Order: sequence, then structure tokens, then C-alpha cells
Amino acid sequence: MRGLAVGVATFGLGGLVTAWLLVTDPVLLTAGALLVAGLVMFGRRLLAGGAQTAGPTVVSAEILAGSGRRAFTEGFWKGVWLGAALVSLLVSLLIVFSLAREALTFITRVDWADLWAIGWFPRRGLYDIRTLVVASLIVTVIAMVVAMPVGLGAAVYLSEYARPRVRAWLKPVLEILAGIPSVVVGFFALTFIAPEFIGRLFSGHDTGSLAAAGVGVGILTVPLVASVSEDAMRAVPRSLREASAGLGARRVTTSVRVVIPAAVSGLAAAFIVGVSRAIGETMVVFLAGGAGDTAIFTASPLHGSLTMTAGMASLASGTDNVVGQGLTFQSLYFVGLLLFLITMGLNVAAGRFVGRIRERY
Repeated sequence: MRGLAVGVATFGLGGLVTAWLLVTDPVLLTAGALLVAGLVMFGRRLLAGGAQTAGPTVVSAEILAGSGRRAFTEGFWKGVWLGAALVSLLVSLLIVFSLAREALTFITRVDWADLWAIGWFPRRGLYDIRTLVVASLIVTVIAMVVAMPVGLGAAVYLSEYARPRVRAWLKPVLEILAGIPSVVVGFFALTFIAPEFIGRLFSGHDTGSLAAAGVGVGILTVPLVASVSEDAMRAVPRSLREASAGLGARRVTTSVRVVIPAAVSGLAAAFIVGVSRAIGETMVVFLAGGAGDTAIFTASPLHGSLTMTAGMASLASGTDNVVGQGLTFQSLYFVGLLLFLITMGLNVAAGRFVGRIRERY
């Protein structure tokens, strides 16, 4: 608009100057004509600039797309990220395929009576899956009895009681347990938990056992349960805590009757993740489970036995001798596939359960 006004004023001034020179002097008329022509050209430029300024800005698809080099760079990095995702998917599919192929060989050739025997003796052709499954359940139950109360208590303290400065150093210290190698925890369970804890509670059971292995696995699972539970509790809106305090509830009452029920979906997820972690642990049970590469069926946690993962590890340690011993080598893949199906079933069931009880705020 400013350019348009200046252009109109220029044309008006040029007209007045021309009329004045026309009645005074013909020589000055020529010079005035040149001056007016310059003013007219200047006015046209101002008019053009004013029109461009006043008009709307036109944005085309070509402008938004940018240069060809930019489009090539974006496409290149998109292909890189897609390739990374496809590699992960391909590796997962190859693992499942290898498990399923050898497990199918075992299933089609094994005598089903050998799957229900006196124990797990794969080199003798006795593949009692019951021994491995029951031992895995015993270790998992003991581990969760240890991990859930300790982990949940730590999560409640970090979320509801700890000051910011205390939480800033206490939570990393708690999570350091997750970085301890499982083989170290296995030796700790064998040399300390078994003789000093299990042996004192139950006289005569101071060596490796499923109970000692379960306590060791529970120690490894505590940081995972505590971290997931604490995140779930901190996601509960502060307004619920303030409303509970406004009604006169104590902090412990608020934590137990308000915060924990509101975070139940996250706590259920922490429990399922802990179970998956416990049932898949290998080295702790392999070292502190109280069995070698074979085990007789037992339902007592005070006796030694093999879980599914420990059974695979003990058998795979002699893989060079396993090949050619009937279906011993294929039994590794059968147990691995069974463990994979159990873990996948837990995750699917946990996803549906958490989705059903989730509270949205």
C-alpha cells in the first residue's frame, strides 16, 4: 500500500510540472519532459513493488520440496533406517526358522514315551521335558517372591518418599545391579547364598539348589522390576496425591490406596517383564542350580535340577560330542522353541491384560 501511494503521488507531481513548463518556456519544457519521464519510470517501479508487497505469497509444491540434492539426502537416510529395521526383522525370522526346523525334526523322530521319563538324560535318549519345565517354574516363582516385594518397595520409596537429591544418586546405584554380569551373581549364589542363607534356614542344604538359584535370579530381577514400577508410579497425576492429602490421608495411605491402584497396569507390566527375565536366566541357574548336564525329576526347591535354559547350556557345552548322538542335538532346539513359545505367550497375555486394566488420565 505504501508503494502504491508513492506511485500515485509521483504521477500527479509529473503532471503538474509538465503543465507549468508548457506555459512558461519551450526549452524548459524539453528538460521537464525528461524529468517527468524519469519520474514516471520510478513510479512504475514503486507500483510494481507495492503490488508484490500487497499481494499474497504463492507457495508451490516445487518450493516446498526443495532442491534435488536435499530430496536425495532425505531418501538416502530413509533407506538406511528402513534397512536397519528390515535387518532386525530378518534376524528374528532366521532365529525362529532355525529353531522350528530342528525342533520339527525332533518332534517327528522322537519316541513320545521318552518325553516323560525319570529325568533329563539327553545323551541316553531320555528327554523328560517335565523336569526342565517344573524346575523353571520353581526358580521363577522364588525369583519373583524376592524381586517383587523388594523392587516394589524400592519403587514406592523412590517415587513417593525420596527427595530429588537422594533419588538422583539412589536410583543409579540400584540400577548398577542390572549391569552386574550374571556369572558373578551365579558364583555369589553358589558360594554365599547357598551355604549362608539356604543352608542356615534348611540344615543340610548348603550346596547348590533351585532355591539358591531362585534367590540369585531374584536379585538380578530387582532393578528391572523397580525401574519399571517407579516409572509407572511417577506417571500417576500429582492431582490424585494432592486430593488424597486434602482428605487427610497419610502418605503411606496415599501410596497404598491411591498411587499403586492407579499404576496397576504399569506394575502388571513390571511383573510380566520380571517373569520373562527370570525364566530366561541361564548362568545363575547353571552355576547355582545344583546339577550338572543331567537331572532327575524333582519338585523340591531344596534339591538340584536344571531349568530349560540351564539344560540347554549344559548340553551345548559338549556340542562336539552331541552331534551324532541320536536326537540329542535336536533336543536343544526343541527346548529353545518351547522356551520361545512360553515367553511369547507371556508377552502377548501381558499386553492384553495391561491394555484391559490401563487407567488413562
